[in-house]
Amino acid sequence: MPTTKKTLMFLSSFFSSFGSFVVICSMLATQMWITSTIAISDFASNGSIVITYGLFRGESVQELDQGLMESDKAFEVLGILNNSSQKTLHWVVILSLVLSLSTALLSSGFTFYNSISNPYQTFLGPVGVYTWSGLSASFIFLTMILFVGNTQSNHLSEELSQVLYPKVTHKGVTHHYGYSFWLMLLVILLNIVTIIIIIFYQKARYQRKQEQRKPMEYAPRDGILF
Repeated sequence: MPTTKKTLMFLSSFFSSFGSFVVICSMLATQMWITSTIAISDFASNGSIVITYGLFRGESVQELDQGLMESDKAFEVLGILNNSSQKTLHWVVILSLVLSLSTALLSSGFTFYNSISNPYQTFLGPVGVYTWSGLSASFIFLTMILFVGNTQSNHLSEELSQVLYPKVTHKGVTHHYGYSFWLMLLVILLNIVTIIIIIFYQKARYQRKQEQRKPMEYAPRDGILF
């Protein structure tokens, strides 16, 4: 059975790794990833289109200074995108986030298992926790980079607007990233906390072993022989 100290430290890392799993689930379920305000103009209207969306769903609103305004529209992100580079990269973003979710779940499973058992010298021990937590943080970071790249460089918001309002002309766009997007930083932080807790545990374990060796190293030769 593990010591009380080991149980407490691995349970702490379990809560941080499971917390990252819960946060990723909330990110997948919410659509407050980004709000894009796109300035538009045509022969009959002038104003902007505000599009708020996440990985799967979104909604758009027209804010016109003049002209006939259309009603608000709800849409499926992947449903309205054609077979374009924006759609392909958006699929990669979702896949990367799902991989981060899976590795976060594995990390929480490994930390909980270590709190009730002693698989120290195997991959089920701290090495496995480092691996899965590191991969989860890496996949989250990749998700952030890909989503920003698809939005900024690949013009995802403009493509969605063009499909929803095909007759308007775009004049410029500004982006505001929502809380669902910034939660990825929290996931990275939680994974780092998980790894730091295990590092402190291993350091304390090493120091305890060193202290146990000292009495034998400094014991008199006659006493050792006896």
